[in-house]
Amino acid sequence: QVQLVESGGGLVQPGGSLRLSCEASGIIFSIYTMGWYRQTPGNQRELVATITSGGTTNYADSVKGRFTISRDNAKNTVYLQMNSLKPEDTADYYCRAYRLSTNQYYWGQGTQVTVSS
Repeated sequence: QVQLVESGGGLVQPGGSLRLSCEASGIIFSIYTMGWYRQTPGNQRELVATITSGGTTNYADSVKGRFTISRDNAKNTVYLQMNSLKPEDTADYYCRAYRLSTNQYYWGQGTQVTVSS
């Protein structure tokens, strides 16, 4: 059974930082591309950042220079370090594991991030 469990969300003031974590089980973590996505009410889920099995990263323009995605294959965990947070970063953040060769993917349950003073 595949599980992706996010943690680290919460309430933070503008300009602050948070680190999200997503621990995976039930998959061979190291071969999956891992990603963070976010969604606000009434809107589609959007890509925030991805990291391939080889460590190549990709970011949405809106978070470049502020967010950093990383992974620890020994811990089956992907992280999203979020700095200089803005109110527009407020969303539910979801972790996704994706395997290109089989077009197989899994989602976590999400963690809420609220940026507000």
